[in-house]
Amino acid sequence: MKAVRIHSYGGREVLSYEDAPRPTPSENEVLIKVYASSVNPFDVAARAGYMDSWFHYTLPLIMGSDVSGVIEEVGEGVTAFKPGDVVYGRTGVFRNGANAEYTVAYVSDVAMKPESLDHIHPAALPHVTLTAWQGLYELANLSAGQTVLIHAAAGGVGHIAVQLAKLRGAKVIGTASVHLDFIKELGVDEAIDYATTAFENIVSNVDVVLDLVGGDTQERSWKVLKPGGILASTMNPPSEETAATHGVRTGFIATAPPIAQTLTEVAGLVDSGKLKPYVSAVLPLSEIQKAHEMIEGKHTAGKIVLEVQN
Repeated sequence: MKAVRIHSYGGREVLSYEDAPRPTPSENEVLIKVYASSVNPFDVAARAGYMDSWFHYTLPLIMGSDVSGVIEEVGEGVTAFKPGDVVYGRTGVFRNGANAEYTVAYVSDVAMKPESLDHIHPAALPHVTLTAWQGLYELANLSAGQTVLIHAAAGGVGHIAVQLAKLRGAKVIGTASVHLDFIKELGVDEAIDYATTAFENIVSNVDVVLDLVGGDTQERSWKVLKPGGILASTMNPPSEETAATHGVRTGFIATAPPIAQTLTEVAGLVDSGKLKPYVSAVLPLSEIQKAHEMIEGKHTAGKIVLEVQN
């Protein structure tokens, strides 16, 4: 099969579109014929070697964790799915992924694809939706009437987080730069251009900060939280000591909620018109280096999807 692999860590040049062995499903796994996958900032970090201390990858490594496709074969013990089922899911960020013509996934990480979508759009959902879901619903326990500040609201995680927050009845403040109109269309109540406005000068007393940027943005976010609020981050664990001085809580988004269960619920939200993934670009799998270049530009709206079968 064709796949995108890295044989060493580095820049975009280490991404190789090449022949690779087709995987075989083990116990409680399914083999999926990949119709579409996607690229996340996590993939860029993994390619550069930043995630190796966490996951201890074995090289060569097939990139990508999101998949939409059709089950080709089931492993021993699998009863929930059968060959021919149309599914989507996350292959796992800790092993070979889905930027390939075939991939394997644990049955617990796969759900039936939203019926209302083609394969392109479901491939944009798993990683970012699971991330936003954990941050807002599980760590922050966001509820109606609360206020959430979402940094990088136009990005992959951000654009889903905005919609999930509105579904909970929260007021949403979002930061962006070139995509302010986009986040307003998503339902953001207050859009802030971070390039021209220091958000901490105009935002205060929020219940939740969803930090998808890290660094200085995270440090400046402490002062906008109300006492008892929470700063949840995907970038680096927020300081417990700093949180204590502000009388707030912290959360680090490092694991996923029950994947199949959550993705089944997400599919229902999509099919009922309550949640919509936005795809800003569709590229063939062979153009993986261009996809990573676009992610590194840090101004992508929504997701970049890789079409594998058409």
